[in-house]
Amino acid sequence: MEQDSNRLDNNTQLKQLAGKTAVDETVKSGMKLGLGTGSTAVHAVRRVGELLAQGVLRDICAFATSFQTEIECEKLKIPFYSLNSQELSSGLDLTIDGADEVDPKNRLIKGGGGAHLIEKLAAYASSVYVIIVDESKLTERLGGGFPVPVEVIPSARVQVTKGLEKLGANVILREAVRKAGPVITEHGNLILDIRFASMSADPSIMESEINQIPGVVENGFFTRNPPVVFIARSNKACSAGMIEKRLP
Repeated sequence: MEQDSNRLDNNTQLKQLAGKTAVDETVKSGMKLGLGTGSTAVHAVRRVGELLAQGVLRDICAFATSFQTEIECEKLKIPFYSLNSQELSSGLDLTIDGADEVDPKNRLIKGGGGAHLIEKLAAYASSVYVIIVDESKLTERLGGGFPVPVEVIPSARVQVTKGLEKLGANVILREAVRKAGPVITEHGNLILDIRFASMSADPSIMESEINQIPGVVENGFFTRNPPVVFIARSNKACSAGMIEKRLP
């Protein structure tokens, strides 16, 4: 149990390091800033809030990618707006987010928290895209360890499942935790988690093919705006870890 606790603490420290480093290196005053969702991205959100409170950053217009992130922004007094607002309608300067898997070409799987629809809106509306991860999220092949989430409208669940199976996917409806029934997204949709025994197609092709199935709202492949990736790695010589910065 002690080893598990130490591993958890170390993982949290790596996430904090990645979030802090990415914000310190990339976020500037006056930016239109997309803020991601999840256990790693929240550390970037908190760092932005800290720097605003200190006066190091000023005039940030943020876009929050989930209710979770909106609530965090409210706590930290980070001004946030809709992408339809006058403040953000021209797009985002930068988005910082986490990922579930990152391959050697900086292509991603996202959506473990069910927020990939809005996260993709932010990612593809950004001039610069930054991903922060710890080393456990690196993979040689996307989909080998983490399922690809597919958000679907409820009335299309069966037909979309059949379409995904034709692409070679094993499909599971995501079930809620501490609630009976399936996960319902913030937009009233369902999530199908899919795995491929062996995916021969390029992830960028799969991203497009999945979205062509009627009833699919969005999927968790992120391939069209390769990010700068900040990777927090364990380092025995340094208890705080070290950061590797990988360009697109």
